[in-house]
Amino acid sequence: MAPRNLINLENVSLSYGKGAVLDNVSLGLAESSRIGIVGRNGGGKSSLIKVMSGLETPNSGRVSLTNDTAMGVLAQIDLADPKATVRDIVLGDQQDHEWATNALAREVLTGLFGGFGEALLAREMGPLSGGERRRVALAKLLISDLDVLLLDEPTNHLDVEAVTWLASHLKSRRGLALGVVTHDRWFLDEVCDRTWEVINGVVEEYEGGYSAFVLAKAERMRQSSVEDQKRNNLIRKELAWLRRGAPARTTKPKFRIDAANELISNEPPPRDNIELLAFANARLGKTVYELNDVDIKVGERTLIEHLTWNIGPGDRIGIAGVNGAGKTTILKLLTNTIKPSAGKLVIGTTVKPAFLSQHLEELNPNWRVLEAVEQVASHVEIGKGKSLSASQLCERLGFTTESQWTPVRDLSGGERRRLQLTRLLMGGPNVLILDEPTNDFDVETLAALEDLLDSFAGTLLVVSHDRYFLERACDTFVGVMGDGTVRDLPKGIDQYLALRAAQPTDPTAFTGAESIQTETISASDLRDLTKSRSKVERSIMKVDEKISNLHKLMETAATDFELINDLNNQLNPLVKEKDELENQWLDLSNQIDA
Repeated sequence: MAPRNLINLENVSLSYGKGAVLDNVSLGLAESSRIGIVGRNGGGKSSLIKVMSGLETPNSGRVSLTNDTAMGVLAQIDLADPKATVRDIVLGDQQDHEWATNALAREVLTGLFGGFGEALLAREMGPLSGGERRRVALAKLLISDLDVLLLDEPTNHLDVEAVTWLASHLKSRRGLALGVVTHDRWFLDEVCDRTWEVINGVVEEYEGGYSAFVLAKAERMRQSSVEDQKRNNLIRKELAWLRRGAPARTTKPKFRIDAANELISNEPPPRDNIELLAFANARLGKTVYELNDVDIKVGERTLIEHLTWNIGPGDRIGIAGVNGAGKTTILKLLTNTIKPSAGKLVIGTTVKPAFLSQHLEELNPNWRVLEAVEQVASHVEIGKGKSLSASQLCERLGFTTESQWTPVRDLSGGERRRLQLTRLLMGGPNVLILDEPTNDFDVETLAALEDLLDSFAGTLLVVSHDRYFLERACDTFVGVMGDGTVRDLPKGIDQYLALRAAQPTDPTAFTGAESIQTETISASDLRDLTKSRSKVERSIMKVDEKISNLHKLMETAATDFELINDLNNQLNPLVKEKDELENQWLDLSNQIDA
């Protein structure tokens, strides 16, 4: 029996006077479904959430909710009373004996805040940071008994550990229907089983999370001769990275299909690291940053102790860490905004840095976008003898020819951040330092930024809670652990989460984060696991060969329906066997790589 729809939209249209945001949209959110909603900023994602939740009335069409459906909505705008306490918002009028025994409330507040107690519950909303207020709003929803949860940018202001915990928690809430707007593509892959793309007023539906969406979109582009070639190449490039370079994505068996391999068979790697390194050496020399036994203090608090770190030409480093651990402070040290409390910092004589901070710089509101960029330079060298004009760089980062004439005062927060980044790149830096560069960007802009960074022949340092962006743009990773240390992360973000989970509980720890296997295994066990994995790989190859032979037979017997039916009956158990073998392979690989 098919699951019933809890929310139905029938021929819904919505307009704010400048063209249709939603144009005759019909869709349904079914029980237990997990929908990721993507699209350009201003394209209608948040409007779709508002219409589904009843917060916005469409101009035409019908929105219906199944009887007795309990729904919760997380909006981007926080309307909480600044005098209200965390307890007022999260627990409402529950008595002490009620919430004291509420295991779900304890799990949620521990997962989002790292602790549960009277001190947390007594805090007023007014002084809380944006990230803390978002966690409180999430906690209120997550401890409620809901059938439908609609989330608009739930990962904003959350660090990588809180995002990991949230994904794990939502996956454990069986029966909950979820609709989520987010630019966090790792989160989309981890949580969602379908993707809705809001584009040109319509909603296109895709099976699977973000990776499946990229694959399906690339396939649609391949089949359509009228698609724009530039967008086609960009999404093919991202698909190539998904299939070749991202461990979290390549472990999904459902993407091991011929169509994906065919699409990327002639696609080069996203970056030519050898060529970029040669160019970086020429621009930067041998020394970029050298930190020798450095301490960093803020007031009386020591954030970093005895840090020795050599950052070389062409390094692409992702920096992970909880809020308050010292990530931004390290960036300020590298840009000479602050001085070390002890130790020595050496900066190469040829270093020309550009620092994208979390704060937007003030620009003349009467400037046009293109004018603001041309104030920096009219052309910028991007390596290999190529250059971009100010207009071309604007276009690469999502400012169309028409929107380049928009006054700065009319730009949204995300557009201002894009403009800030464009101006930085226009200065031709050879060291690019980005502090939370993905804030307010939609997934298309993020893909365009990643594509641009692929050709950046210099040193790149990125602080971001967007795990997908870190893994896509960077080659090596370090973790600011919150205990004064900075650790190399050869295994990437998974290793960071494992190290954090192994630390003693502290005020910034998220003890509810999904645990990761960190125990080492013996050499003999490792050999046994490797042999078992090789055996499974051989079995997969044999099953693949049988499936391929059956497909060939089905092609030659296309008009013999009886034979086709017989061949299909032989094919189905082979496909099921292959899925089981691939899951075995994944389990063994996870044990080997742990």
